[in-house]
Amino acid sequence: MDQFAATFSQAGSAMLLDCRSLERTRIPFETAESTTVVVDSGVKHSLASSEYNKRREECEDGVERLKKHLPEIKALRDVSIEELEKYKSSLPDIVYRRCRHVVTENDRTLRAAEFFKRHDLDAAGRLMFESHQSLRDDYEVSCAELDTLVDIASSVEGTYGARMTGGGFGGCTVNIVRKNAVGNLVEAIKKGYAAKFGNEPEIYQFQAADGASEVTA
Repeated sequence: MDQFAATFSQAGSAMLLDCRSLERTRIPFETAESTTVVVDSGVKHSLASSEYNKRREECEDGVERLKKHLPEIKALRDVSIEELEKYKSSLPDIVYRRCRHVVTENDRTLRAAEFFKRHDLDAAGRLMFESHQSLRDDYEVSCAELDTLVDIASSVEGTYGARMTGGGFGGCTVNIVRKNAVGNLVEAIKKGYAAKFGNEPEIYQFQAADGASEVTA
């Protein structure tokens, strides 16, 4: 997905990517009053590779078990939240929680796209916080540093939403913030993170831009 985004991104837009068909949809991203702030926790993804494979196996196990009730499904994207809840008793608890993250995350992504289209950053931001909670509790790929960054961001007036991004177990958080609140967010993160972990994270401010293109001399 990183390479896809780096190639096909468009300025002023988010991208909704269908990972099965590779169809991409341009989602207008309101930038007049908001900006994107990325915070690097400084924690390396030491567990991401092995744990990613484990999560994939658990999700695949969930699909096979759910196929006994829903024979037409091919992946968790074909399962609704209602269907997962209906057949949860057929799944071990850890498999159920992994599946619940994926199924609800797919739903959150589609709803967030609609909120962004309507420039409803408050609603889209709430889904970002919910996403992080699910990544932390159901998928279990967060860490104390990422959780702290999201908690701090949630306490700053003007932060619409925040969540970890990437493979987990370290790396960055992404935050959508009202432009006039960026200074307060940066100050709160530097102070709160240093107080807990003894160092300040790297903080970057971005706007959505066009993807990579050929450069001629």
